[in-house]
Amino acid sequence: MKCILLCAGYATRLFPLTENFPKALLEVGGRPLLDYIVDEVNSLDEVDQIYLVTNDKYTPHFEKWAQEKNNVKPITVFNDKTTTNDNRLGAIGDIEFTIKNANIDDDTLIIAGDNLFTFKLRDFVDFQKANNSSAICVKPEKYETLKRLGVVETDENMKIVGFEEKPAEPKGKYAASAVYLYPREVMPIFEQYIKEGNNADAPGNFVAYLYTHKPVYAYAFDGIWYDVGTHEALAEVNELYNKNK
Repeated sequence: MKCILLCAGYATRLFPLTENFPKALLEVGGRPLLDYIVDEVNSLDEVDQIYLVTNDKYTPHFEKWAQEKNNVKPITVFNDKTTTNDNRLGAIGDIEFTIKNANIDDDTLIIAGDNLFTFKLRDFVDFQKANNSSAICVKPEKYETLKRLGVVETDENMKIVGFEEKPAEPKGKYAASAVYLYPREVMPIFEQYIKEGNNADAPGNFVAYLYTHKPVYAYAFDGIWYDVGTHEALAEVNELYNKNK
């Protein structure tokens, strides 16, 4: 199994903090945010390689971090060569870029580099294996909160039967997080998705496409999940993690 960490966004909502420094390396509780994610990935025996995809602006920061971290699982940093928020590839574009450049032909765990969570990836991987299909982590949320998020509808077996980004009237009760696990046979579908001219930005768009072609299951986790995209969210997770220390 391979792991792709998505770190190529420009985090404009966190300016000036991220104007010249990547969001995923901002400190939370005295450690780079990304360290918490990598700790969890390291707990998975199946993962033998971590690929981190970023932009031209942030590449030196991630290369320095990876070198100093000297992680137990090798980390390769890919530069997608984009330079601004306007010419970015988008998250799905970056996944396809990494699959192609790393010649990935394995099951692949994909995580957005600005996600903080307290559930165990081991449980998620076991869930995916039990269903022998693509899987996404989801969390029950209040109706009003769901209107701001990607919303997943499921049947009684947690198979996805609907997906909608920021719906005015949510039909499901689960919010999609940016933690995914795709079997190796799904890897070529990313290129197909891009070639068809689909939206390459939010990774949830690929889930919305994939569930109409192949089974995708939703893993409802217990625990905390944050998308650290704003100054308020950063302050909140720092307070939480500093308190827990």
